[in-house]
Amino acid sequence: MAHTTAPEVLRYAAFTPDPQGGNPAGVVLDAIGLGEQEMLALAAEVGYSETAFVTERDDDRRRFTLRYFSPLAEVAFCGHATVATSVALAERVGTGALLFDTPAGEIKVETSAGQDGTVRATLTSVPTRSRPAAPAELAAALAALRWDAADLDPALPPHVAFAGNDHLILAAASRARLADLDYDFDALTTVMRTHGWTTVHLVWRENDNSYHARDPFPVGGVVEDPATGAAAAAFGGYMRTVGLVTAPSTVTVRQGEDMGRPSDLTVEVDPYETPVRVTGQAVPIAAPAS
Repeated sequence: MAHTTAPEVLRYAAFTPDPQGGNPAGVVLDAIGLGEQEMLALAAEVGYSETAFVTERDDDRRRFTLRYFSPLAEVAFCGHATVATSVALAERVGTGALLFDTPAGEIKVETSAGQDGTVRATLTSVPTRSRPAAPAELAAALAALRWDAADLDPALPPHVAFAGNDHLILAAASRARLADLDYDFDALTTVMRTHGWTTVHLVWRENDNSYHARDPFPVGGVVEDPATGAAAAAFGGYMRTVGLVTAPSTVTVRQGEDMGRPSDLTVEVDPYETPVRVTGQAVPIAAPAS
């Protein structure tokens, strides 16, 4: 049945307990009957990096069909919008297991409430994979970022990693290099569209269990994402592929600090399994005044 009134758009900050932190996501729990152009227009109106739309739902089986739209295009998978949607649903139908059918595949989510009532969600990605970046890919990306090869950490090789969509992973040699992000928006957009990358996942290794990240997202019409669950899952697959984990491990990814929206993502990697688990909190954001 088509909507006769505008659907309600919920707003959540994902991967944070603070509405002023994390990555904002729009969530439409009743998008049944909305067409692609309607969802795209609504995502553009919301203006966040992604808005998630529940286009089919079976509350009894706790199974939902989920689609994601940036202000410019549909995205196959979005981690922070999945966490936001999971928390929004858990607050309405109760915590526990949820199952999402997405354009990237089936995503399982476990939700639970802490003592303070804040809900956490753990998503299990589709099978991940990772390959070395080709020299031409790397050269084009570095030029658009205005980085040099010397800015990279030689211990963490450039890769293109997948966890529902592709992300170029580049490791900065220093925290200062990561903090100084001043890229050519149009040039990086072109490079990313040419190679089909959803974000460029820039990381700096603080230690074996702690990383800092930034994610340019110009193909979505956004300069940068303050928290990127899909890229975190892809990074987990990268860590497994390049041998950074040799036993089941949990690492933290700190993102958004340089944007003033700090985010914390917990990534669980098993070297013997290709899916990766990503955990974070989400909290409601007040709708902007009309």
